[in-house]
Amino acid sequence: MAETRKPPSLARGPDGRRRCWWGQSAPEYVAYHDREWGRPVLDDDGLFERLVLEGFQSGLSWLTILRKRNAFREGFAGFRIGDVARFGARDVKRLMADAGIVRNRRKVDAAIENARAAALLARDGGSLSRLVWSFRPRRHRAPRSGDELPATTTESTELAKELKAHGFRFVGPTTAYALMQACGLVNDHIAGCAVRREVTDAQRAAVRMLPAR
Repeated sequence: MAETRKPPSLARGPDGRRRCWWGQSAPEYVAYHDREWGRPVLDDDGLFERLVLEGFQSGLSWLTILRKRNAFREGFAGFRIGDVARFGARDVKRLMADAGIVRNRRKVDAAIENARAAALLARDGGSLSRLVWSFRPRRHRAPRSGDELPATTTESTELAKELKAHGFRFVGPTTAYALMQACGLVNDHIAGCAVRREVTDAQRAAVRMLPAR
């Protein structure tokens, strides 16, 4: 009889807490899982940071990005949209010489272009936050294992399309869904995870602050 693979689900840490399996695999993941992943991000600069980091993560592990996060923040002016939007050739050269970040010219260029696109949204009376959060799904079922986590959804596909229409780059449906997971548009903590209820409560509070749809 063929062995049936058990889907990844929850893991109990040394502190006794049950976490999503990936959130227990490295110290950086424990902190990110417990304190950030899925908790709502409503400010434009915060969303811009996650969008840039998700773009740089493409083809790499998220752990690599987390370990380089401070260097990214330093290199990209704390992810302040207005500052990054003014980056020029000298900044690109500086970033490409920075061993602390992922030195990929296309991704560096995309990050700067995305800052300019976000700044243009603000100048036109909109905001990156308003655009991203307008694609929050109204219903989202708690996953019971990693096998139930989608790579893309209808909403992430539409979000990616809308971002691209506004000049954003490196924002395919998979990156858009990772952004939605990271910034609290969905709660993809596995059912039974120690922080799932906290994240749900934070999301509900955030939704009350959003403009009516």
